[in-house]
Amino acid sequence: MRKTAIASDDQSSVTTSANNLSAKKGINWQIFGPGMLLATAAIGGSHLISSTQAGALYGWQLAIMIILANFFKYPFFKFGADYVYEAHESLVAGYARRSPIYLWAFFILSLAASVISTGAVALLASVILGFMLPESLSLPTTTLAMIVMGVSWLFLILGHYKLLDRATKWIMISLTMATFAAVIIAAGKPTVMTSDFIPTSPWNMATLGFIVALMGWMPAPLEFSAINSMWVSAKIKNDHTTHKQGLVDFNVGFISTAILALLFLALGVFVQYGSGVEIQTQGGAYVGQLIDMYTATIGEWSRFLVAFVAFMVMFGTTITCGDGYGRITAESWRLLQNHSQISGKQIMFWTTYTIIGGYIIITYFSGQLGAMLKFAMISAFVSAPIFGWLNYTLVKHEKKLSSMMHLYSITGLLFLGGIALLFMAQLIGLLD
Repeated sequence: MRKTAIASDDQSSVTTSANNLSAKKGINWQIFGPGMLLATAAIGGSHLISSTQAGALYGWQLAIMIILANFFKYPFFKFGADYVYEAHESLVAGYARRSPIYLWAFFILSLAASVISTGAVALLASVILGFMLPESLSLPTTTLAMIVMGVSWLFLILGHYKLLDRATKWIMISLTMATFAAVIIAAGKPTVMTSDFIPTSPWNMATLGFIVALMGWMPAPLEFSAINSMWVSAKIKNDHTTHKQGLVDFNVGFISTAILALLFLALGVFVQYGSGVEIQTQGGAYVGQLIDMYTATIGEWSRFLVAFVAFMVMFGTTITCGDGYGRITAESWRLLQNHSQISGKQIMFWTTYTIIGGYIIITYFSGQLGAMLKFAMISAFVSAPIFGWLNYTLVKHEKKLSSMMHLYSITGLLFLGGIALLFMAQLIGLLD
């Protein structure tokens, strides 16, 4: 028997409400939610830091890797939304139904990924917050991280999904407007390239680690497909959206993250590439350069505003990570314990685990933001083929996939798995 978080809904009520929503003309903003949450969670170190650094260091050369990472991860993220509408249960419940081994593998990977990813984005938010504070209020990064994660925890415990759903739309709109404006202004200014500049090629083994880190969170760690399936379940319960509406929300969120990644790359190209300015490769140091790029294009007046928007983006990412990982870990535990549904206490417990575990990771990496971000991104990329394979094998047994979608998925697994194996081979010294 299927166990589902949305099974308690009266099906006829869901269908009637969904039809009423579908009948409305024009843009129905109510359908947007999980896709925007996914986008907010996605726009973290991979966008603000790695994409901009890629443009600053290598110009347009790594745009193809951003495009390929988004292109080949797309079907595995989409399966998360599709599965909920078709099977009326989360991806995690689907893993459990396929095999206890699938569920245990997902649960163990999630326990590690939750604290690593949440800690990394919270640390980045804390560094940005430090740039915003005057020197008289300067605090250690670990203290700022405690504040960020504590407030995130309170936000989730008190407001939870509905408040999170509303807030993310405004965070996304603010960041998109600021970044688009900065890129347009920067593109219209004279080139900053020095006369003696010699372009550097990223196509060598020495740069492989940077490329893998860039793609690891591009657009997000692949376990977020399961997180997205939990958000979709909550959205269906709250707003009774249809499958078609859910895919509109998903595609808008996913495509927005891909476009924003390219915009951040463009910002690095237009403002820093070939300028002679030394590019800080450590995450914390680069935050200051990132804010300087915005103010150099938009104007000094925007410094605090841009820093605030960047902080809100990373704060939103911290919240969505805490919420998402808390949900999927609670769902995994529910299924392992053979319970009929998730209780609020279970979600609260695993959300608290994610926040506290993330803070412990931060204290361990204190003063090493760049190393922590790189570790989190690389870990996400290496595990991506595993999550992708879980999603593909689950969905292909649940519904009939077209020959094109089979080919698309298998090609994506080969791409992700091939680069992950190449990186692992280099890591253990098999390749120079």
